[in-house]
Amino acid sequence: MRPLRLDSLEIFEDVVRCGGFRAAALGRGVSSSAISQSISVLEEALGIRLLNRTTRSVAPTEAGARLLKRLGPALHDIRTAIDDLNQLREYPSGTVRINAPGPAADHILCPLTFEFMKIYPDINVEIISDAAIIDIVEQGFDAGVRFGHQLAQDMIAMPLGPALRYAIVASPDYLRKRGRPDSPHDLLQHDCIRRRFPGGTMVTWKFEKDGDEVEISPKGRLTLSSAHQELQAALAGSGIAHLFEDYVRDDLEQGRVIELLGDWKKKLPSWYLYYPSRRHTSAAMRAFLEYIRNRKWRPISRT
Repeated sequence: MRPLRLDSLEIFEDVVRCGGFRAAALGRGVSSSAISQSISVLEEALGIRLLNRTTRSVAPTEAGARLLKRLGPALHDIRTAIDDLNQLREYPSGTVRINAPGPAADHILCPLTFEFMKIYPDINVEIISDAAIIDIVEQGFDAGVRFGHQLAQDMIAMPLGPALRYAIVASPDYLRKRGRPDSPHDLLQHDCIRRRFPGGTMVTWKFEKDGDEVEISPKGRLTLSSAHQELQAALAGSGIAHLFEDYVRDDLEQGRVIELLGDWKKKLPSWYLYYPSRRHTSAAMRAFLEYIRNRKWRPISRT
């Protein structure tokens, strides 16, 4: 057997985790051909095929799956050993990878991260905007951001701000043509801009006033998949949108959209940063967590 390089094993793990050469290459900042060459050299050194390749996907063979099962814990132990030395540095280094829905990334996580990186110039941060509920450990993330009630068991979580509220908004042009709804049920007679979650379910709109709770399934001709798209549609007069207050605050102040049913707002859980409770936390991640804690938000634990 030819000598093996540790980085080739890490690349193999990345390819399987990312689901292909291109995604792994983007994460490493190299070309897809370089990733493919590394895997070919690894397979040649081991004398066995590790990946089944098609034009659309890459999946581990039986040998590859067996190697990966043993490889994950071993590489984790190596990274932990190296990171222990990082504790002796005056300033920690490394990378923090966080998965978060677009609105949370835009209005909470990114501003926090920009200030954090000024304090820790040797730490890299990667934020992936994704509304799908995923296994952050399996996908190689250090942490995720979700609503409090969406957190998995065995996760430690800390709030990233106050409770949230949705705003129902429409452009002045739309309201001139269609009029204003006076109650949540009136929305069923309007063109509402609907959103579909990555898993396929449609977002319902929830309201509350004087202890009376109402939930509707909005109707409309336009269905989108992100808050950014919804806001653009509302600004274009395409219908009534259901967006976080933070997302539309500037447009409300400038009069580009008008808020509706403001007395029916329902308070929602805040965003939470969550991370595994039973996994070694890197020096870079510990620094980020300490930065969050110093903002006076008390962590919680779901066990």
